[in-house]
Amino acid sequence: MIPTPTKNKIPSNLEISQMARPLQIIEIARRAGLRLEEIEVYGQYKAKVSLKALERIKVRPYGRLILVTAITPTEAGEGKTSTAIGLTEALGRLRKKVMLTLREPSIGPIFGVKGGACGSGYAQILPMEDINLHFTGDIHAVGTAHNLLTAMTENHVIHGNELGIDRLTWRRVSEIPDRNLRHVEVGLGGIGYLKRETGFDITVASEIMAILALASGMADLKERLGRVVVGFTKEGRPVTARDVKAVGAMALLLREAVQPNLVQTLEGQPVFIHTGPFANLAAGTNSVLSSEMALRLADYCVTECGFGSDLGLEKYCNIVARSAGFKPEVAVLVVTVRALKVHGGLSLKEASEKEDTRAVQRGFENLERHLAIVKRLGLIPVVAINRFQNDTETELKLVHEHCLGLKVRCAISTVSEQGGEGGIKVAQEVMAALQEKSSQYEPLYPLDLPVKEKITRIAREIYGADGVEFVESAPKDLEEIERNGFTGLPINMAKTQLSLSDDPKRKGVPAGWTLQVREIRVAAGAGFLVALTGKILTMPGLPKNPLAEQLDVDDNGRASGLF
Repeated sequence: MIPTPTKNKIPSNLEISQMARPLQIIEIARRAGLRLEEIEVYGQYKAKVSLKALERIKVRPYGRLILVTAITPTEAGEGKTSTAIGLTEALGRLRKKVMLTLREPSIGPIFGVKGGACGSGYAQILPMEDINLHFTGDIHAVGTAHNLLTAMTENHVIHGNELGIDRLTWRRVSEIPDRNLRHVEVGLGGIGYLKRETGFDITVASEIMAILALASGMADLKERLGRVVVGFTKEGRPVTARDVKAVGAMALLLREAVQPNLVQTLEGQPVFIHTGPFANLAAGTNSVLSSEMALRLADYCVTECGFGSDLGLEKYCNIVARSAGFKPEVAVLVVTVRALKVHGGLSLKEASEKEDTRAVQRGFENLERHLAIVKRLGLIPVVAINRFQNDTETELKLVHEHCLGLKVRCAISTVSEQGGEGGIKVAQEVMAALQEKSSQYEPLYPLDLPVKEKITRIAREIYGADGVEFVESAPKDLEEIERNGFTGLPINMAKTQLSLSDDPKRKGVPAGWTLQVREIRVAAGAGFLVALTGKILTMPGLPKNPLAEQLDVDDNGRASGLF
């Protein structure tokens, strides 16, 4: 049963979720084409899917891969997850065999700013409360495995240091944003403790999370875990998790987390939701395993890429699809009138409250830049104009006509208010795009290109920078990467999501600027290099009034405060 709005009130996201009557997860598994013995039920509405299912369906051909991305978002977000969910519901209404693959929400932003990350209105995934909180424990498992490796590495140094570790680089993680943990000193207990300066990253920025997202199975997971670099000897030789004998224990902690999670949309379509890397810090997409299953089980797989096309989409094409052998075809670019007005010079408050067609027009350059990125990566763009309540007909018409003038397929999306029905036009444009032309997808750069040139190509061709400046530890990091043979890895750019540049205050399409890379970390297990740009932080902080202040639960276990 799907709750419907009353005449005078549209229910909140949480009310819609709590009034819904989801299908039993066994029925969702049946709809997906999974056998009963291939799922492990977690209550009535969620399940883990055994990797044995993938062995059975491996002979099936791939379905069509549809990516959902966005223009440069505002702090409030532009409804990319809702659009991906609504598009899946719409394709279901068009009687297409479709599956959706999404990332797991991180508790940190939910307690800090977002308040929930399961879509909105009638474009939601269920059970919303479970997914937004502990879900099936995957993120906790990642954090535990990560911190176990830290403890085992430091323990090795204390007990003789046979490997000759001279410099430890492996940090700790926490799922709760806590700015006080960015720089810490540990080992203050006295004799027998390893005293050193270090810090914490948020768990979703952990290399272990990236490994879980990119692994093709348990054997590959263990191989990748073994390659994780935890420090260096005096001679500059990397020391790995395999060297400190931590791989088996870490894999044991991740043995359930490696299995994709099965849930459903509000309209009963199967959804895989698995792994949660941020797109401004990591690859920003769901797991390779969940996408592989969805592509084998369904004719169409819808996958959300985090933040704008300069982040999640670029990384999907250059890291994820390249590693997994996927061929994305259509990129649905989510656009909002509000974001266009922000890029046209208005504050977020002004953009949300008043009509301003000139600001919309000034914001078109940001839209056009993202369309150019989609085309540069060889994908077919379809614009989804995600309608918000305060958008005017004049503003919406202006955006629609501008897209048509660019000869780009587009449609207005009202999935939050209408569910799948509100996404039908977008779905029809996607289907038409798939029939009209084929994808010309190819990665932006070859892997054998020098590291500096790979970074520079991303900066110039994706962000529109004039060039790149390597500052702080980056020049020394480049030398170490060259010396240890890590130059053939793709690049994971850690950059603000609020601007095409490395400065979140620069809106629109910044010109006359140089990207600053201040540090380059080796993520050998994940299989990429992390280039930290600008003032990007790997451990966020809570805002002055975090949404955690509003969250609560009643005597019957019913949540409140989640969006």
